[in-house]
Amino acid sequence: MNDSPLDVDALVAQAAEATGCDDFGDDTWQEGLGRLVPELRDGARLNELGVHIAAGDVLSYLSARLGVIDYRKHHPEVAEVDVVPPVVIVGQGRTGTTILHELLAQDPANRTPLTWEVDQPCPPPETATFTTDPRIEQVQAALDGSELLIPGFKSMHPMGAELSQECVRITGGDFRSVIFPTQYYVPEYGHWLLYEADMAPTYRWHRIYLQHLQARHPAPRWVLKSPGHIWHLAALLAEYPDAVLVQTHRDPLQIIASLSSLVTLLRRLASDASSIPESAAEWAEYIVVGLDRSVDDRMNGVVADDHVIDVQFADFMADPFVTIRGVYDRMGFELSDEAEAAMRAYLADNPRDKHGRHTYSWSETGLDLGEWRDRVQRYQDYFGVPSEVQG
Repeated sequence: MNDSPLDVDALVAQAAEATGCDDFGDDTWQEGLGRLVPELRDGARLNELGVHIAAGDVLSYLSARLGVIDYRKHHPEVAEVDVVPPVVIVGQGRTGTTILHELLAQDPANRTPLTWEVDQPCPPPETATFTTDPRIEQVQAALDGSELLIPGFKSMHPMGAELSQECVRITGGDFRSVIFPTQYYVPEYGHWLLYEADMAPTYRWHRIYLQHLQARHPAPRWVLKSPGHIWHLAALLAEYPDAVLVQTHRDPLQIIASLSSLVTLLRRLASDASSIPESAAEWAEYIVVGLDRSVDDRMNGVVADDHVIDVQFADFMADPFVTIRGVYDRMGFELSDEAEAAMRAYLADNPRDKHGRHTYSWSETGLDLGEWRDRVQRYQDYFGVPSEVQG
């Protein structure tokens, strides 16, 4: 008998018992869950606390899925309101996507999924109580606890119940999400996700989730963000053919160095065996595959020129509002004085080093600079991305 909390059947049963529901909708979630949980149990090198953290994560995703499907069954009108063609920030991690997403969120005409509503989606948030919902305080308390367990994470990535959340936390409900190899050492699952998984059902689930979140708090237009999209742009655009993409660009070696540092710290929440060289060896490959696919998708027409806006990291950091105005002009949106003022206020209240500076270096990765510079040259040449890392 398996006594580990990381047992697929046991977790499914627990979610059903906790929610009083047993309908998960389409069974597309089963394949990813069936691959993820055994590797979490047998290969992720979790410590005792980590086993319970991972089991709790899986249980949370399962419970949210049950709740969303149950609400939809009892309120079929939810499915009749479509998702307005979204704006989707698809750059790799550590390229300015988070601050761009948060600045765009300050415009009342934009709706971003907030952390609290993504983490606890049931019942759907309501306009009248959107800023006072008790779930905000509950989710914030959980985030504060995470910072105590992995001090310093906020210096790498802002956390807050009322901050915008990435789509990887939504696609996690179909168990095809890069959130899992980010948090845990599950390379077999990661390989399946990038090279084998059919992502079409996941984006159908993504639409269902957004329809749920907007059911009682309508979205003028969704502005979404996730580095996880870069590997699967064809599937994203098959589900949202009128979406406008914003791809942020930065020297890939800086991305690898920064993300390896972040992944290592994040994995230490659940494992005592996490190092920057190991994270870099795994994630460098993931990152380059995603960037190369983004080049392929431009060259073969999957991503049409009139559906994408390119943003260079250095230009954005030098003057965010030149970039933002350019994005609005390309999308045909009006940047109101009210929205720009709110964005400027947010930027003033949240300087880059508010929670400390995230320091990292290429030398910590243990990777060969020349080899990986050659690997990323195609992407840099195609998008005109300058090199930052010199040695």
